[in-house]
Amino acid sequence: MTKPPGLPAQLAHPFSPAGRVDPYPAYDWLRAHDPVHRDPMTGMWLVTGYEDCVALLKDPALSAAAGQRARSRDDDLPVSMLTTDGVDHARLRAPGSLLLGTAALASVADGIAADTDALLDRAAERGVLADAVEELGAPLATAVLARLFGLGADRHATLAELARAASVNLDPLAPPHVARLGRAAMGELTRFLDAHADTLGVPGPGGVREAGGAHESPLARLAADPRLTRREMLGILGLAVVGGWQPLAEAVGNALYWLLPRPGVRAALRAAGREGAETAMDELLRLEAPIPFTARVTVRDVRLPGGHVPAGQRVLAVLAAANRDPAVFADPGALVWDRSPNPHLAFGGGPHFCLAARLVKQSGALLLERLVRRFPEAALSGAEPRWAATLIPRRLTGLGVDLGPCVPDRAASGPAEQPAAPGGEACTAAEAAHA
Repeated sequence: MTKPPGLPAQLAHPFSPAGRVDPYPAYDWLRAHDPVHRDPMTGMWLVTGYEDCVALLKDPALSAAAGQRARSRDDDLPVSMLTTDGVDHARLRAPGSLLLGTAALASVADGIAADTDALLDRAAERGVLADAVEELGAPLATAVLARLFGLGADRHATLAELARAASVNLDPLAPPHVARLGRAAMGELTRFLDAHADTLGVPGPGGVREAGGAHESPLARLAADPRLTRREMLGILGLAVVGGWQPLAEAVGNALYWLLPRPGVRAALRAAGREGAETAMDELLRLEAPIPFTARVTVRDVRLPGGHVPAGQRVLAVLAAANRDPAVFADPGALVWDRSPNPHLAFGGGPHFCLAARLVKQSGALLLERLVRRFPEAALSGAEPRWAATLIPRRLTGLGVDLGPCVPDRAASGPAEQPAAPGGEACTAAEAAHA
């Protein structure tokens, strides 16, 4: 069989400056003509078909640990689910659910709901947001992780600063000088979390336990788990920050970009409530996954449905391309808010399926549900937002939002009235003045 030619000249390479802004034309061509593509620009294999990505993510011959070791950097990330495979990965993943699993999230759900309402109260006082990612997404991500970690409000700014800096480690193609900054930030983040764990009554390196610090946060329960060494526990915490903070912050911005120009979808969400908001959040993540690809290395020859990859090769599962595969998703470039089923790969798949997936989905849906109820006329404002010329995360810059008048929750929810959440019964005094 003759191998298809490379990308046509009129298509920007997805990793070029223009391609980073809009990679989908190149992804569509590759998926249709060469779904398992040896890319001469990077020397990597780009896998763009949905069936191929699913097979890749499940195949133990494609190593996530080796994929991290092959990064463009001169150091190793902390030991965690991201940097291990097989038995070692499973051993770390089980206690990791103490921090990010269903029960852990349920234990802080009321606090996150209150934080979300307080965040929207503050946004309402401003009325117009210069950048919704910075004013909604990032504060939400910080508040969610702070609840899981048992951090007080006085530590939020530090957590946000360290999380932003350490998020450089999301990019497997970060150039060496950027990777060094990410390494330094990860070290600072680890020391910050290590010191905080001591305040929760968790034994430090010398076995010292501070009196009166035995809080019941998910972090405290994780750190007390005897299955983990201190280093392994800190690795899981670092991964939770790197894999949770910026993906959640950017998912909020990406979602608003698609949602706000569509009043019909917003009206449907107001009637659909929490479950509908989670369904919509899945679709919004499918359309614009903050993490558009994940790296692997073949430890032996691999045959995928769309092609063969030799041993010792770096491979990218291009999740953003797979999520728009017309063989799986009807009208793949459109927002179908109630799409079901929706087997998107925004959180990866197989053994390395993102442990923070529920955190991102639930928290993002909570914010969207409350926002469309309280601000039914919210719209994009200011200059046209631009997609950043970054590979990871897929993000917008300058996403301006005019919230418009506030409507009390009960009035906004219409015939399908939803129970008012704590702090969300009515507009604040400042909101009422503008209503």
